[in-house]
Amino acid sequence: MDKIGNVIMDLTYYTGDDSYSDGDDVENKILDIVKNEEGYEFSHKEYASWPVLYHLSRQRENIIEPMQISSEDDVLEIGAGMGAVTGAIAKKCRHVDCIELSKRRSLVNAYRHKDMDNIRIIVGNFQDVPIDKKYDAVTLIGVFEYAYYYIDSKKPYIDFLSKIRDCLKPGGKIYIAIENKLGMKYFAGYNEDHTGIPGSGIEGYSGDDKVRTFSKSQLEHMLSDTGYGDIEFYYPFPDYKLPTVIYDEETIKSMTVDYAKDSNYDSDVCILFDQVKAFANMSGTDEISIFANSFLIEAVKG
Repeated sequence: MDKIGNVIMDLTYYTGDDSYSDGDDVENKILDIVKNEEGYEFSHKEYASWPVLYHLSRQRENIIEPMQISSEDDVLEIGAGMGAVTGAIAKKCRHVDCIELSKRRSLVNAYRHKDMDNIRIIVGNFQDVPIDKKYDAVTLIGVFEYAYYYIDSKKPYIDFLSKIRDCLKPGGKIYIAIENKLGMKYFAGYNEDHTGIPGSGIEGYSGDDKVRTFSKSQLEHMLSDTGYGDIEFYYPFPDYKLPTVIYDEETIKSMTVDYAKDSNYDSDVCILFDQVKAFANMSGTDEISIFANSFLIEAVKG
């Protein structure tokens, strides 16, 4: 056990391999910022770099707003990364346990939240960490699509959901934020967020792609098949990474969807049509939610 400020870091299950990384230079730069500077979550000169913006912007925390988490709840955050939403979760709940593969990313998380006394970070692979505690909520923010890396299985996504279900109290909730493989922006020509290749998710990915996103119905079926019920979808725009607006099932059908459409910050885009106009044209239809760029899903352990 190490402590950084009030944050506990548990290295019991750390293998010494930080294999998932944005690169040594950028991650060391981010670590230096959170250790030595203040106010970076609001604005910083390095926000011209997508990885710095993505990991440090306070806008990331908006995805937490719809979550039904109370001050009496214990939360498990899987794939906490550099703590983009850890602090926001910790402010809502009694205690949050984070599991994260990378020690360096966990150090960033710990330093940026060192004054909070209800955070523990366990460094290691989720499938290698024994979890005896039962939680009121488990969050996977940009994590479910990487199940292949977390779960050694022929059915990693199904087994991931099943394992998480075992971590929940009766009536506990899972929250998943993930891109929609049928998102409107992908049809409009934007690159698939993980492969960087236009249309790769729509076409079903290649055999070499170890990341998978899913459509709305696919996610519904996987959750119901693994024992979850009361499945609710929310629709963050431009997507879940830096959301400026989040619609629920009713408002996405009744309101005109509007948002800043330039959401592929780190790559060039060949735009085929205006996605915001396309959503406006679908206003009032049942189909509009099928093409949302990403989802925040709440589901209850049955």
